[in-house]
Amino acid sequence: MIYCVEDEQNICELEVYTLQSVGFEAKGCSSGKELFAELEKELPKLILLDIMLPDEDGLTVLRRLRSDDRYANIPVIMATAKGTEFDKVKGLDCGADDYIAKPFGMLEMVARIKAVLRRCEGRELKPANQVIQRDNLTVNLLEHKVKVGEEDVVLTLKEFEMLKKFLLHPGIVFSRDKLLNDIWGYEFTGETRTVDVHIRTLRQKLGSAGDLIETIRGVGYRMAAKK
Repeated sequence: MIYCVEDEQNICELEVYTLQSVGFEAKGCSSGKELFAELEKELPKLILLDIMLPDEDGLTVLRRLRSDDRYANIPVIMATAKGTEFDKVKGLDCGADDYIAKPFGMLEMVARIKAVLRRCEGRELKPANQVIQRDNLTVNLLEHKVKVGEEDVVLTLKEFEMLKKFLLHPGIVFSRDKLLNDIWGYEFTGETRTVDVHIRTLRQKLGSAGDLIETIRGVGYRMAAKK
C-alpha cells in the first residue's frame, strides 16, 4: 500500500490512479489527520507526502512519523510546489527519503517511488544487528540511541544515518556523492560541503570516538576497519 497525502482532490486521484495502473495498491489522504487514521489500520510501503496541507504542514507530519517507532522506518517522499534548494534540504533533513517538486509528471513520480522502495528494501534490521559496539562507542540502531562511554550523544537524523552506514560497512570508503544519494536521497550535482559539515559536527559530538570516522583524502570517508 502507498498513501498519497494531497489535499487537492484532482491531483490526489491522479496519483492514486497512476500507481494502481502500474500495479501498486494506493490510497489517497487529504490531511495529516486522515493519514494517521489510516496508519492505525494498515502500514504502507511508502508515503507520498505534500508539504502544503490544510491542518498541519507536511514537515510537521514527517516529524511526527519519524518520532514514532511504529512509523519511523516508512519511506517518505515529499511533494511540494516549492523547488528551492533550501526547501529541498529542509525536507530531507527532517527525515524524508526523497523530494519531488511540483509540477511533476506521473512517470517521474512512479520512477522516484520505485527507486526509494529499492533503496529502502530491508531497512528493518535483524535483532542481532540492533546494537553495535566499537571501542567506547555504542549505537542502538532500533532505538536511535548513541553512547560514548557512559555519556548519551544526541544526533540529528542525518548524522545518525551516516554513523549507521559507516558502522554497518567498516573499512568501506564512501564518496561524498554516494553519501548524499544514500542518506539525503537525491542526486546532488552542486556543492558537496553538506556532507563535510555533517561529518565535522558528527565527529565533534562523538568526542573521543570521532576518530573512528576516517577521511580518505580525495575520495571520501569511512569507519575505521576493525582490528
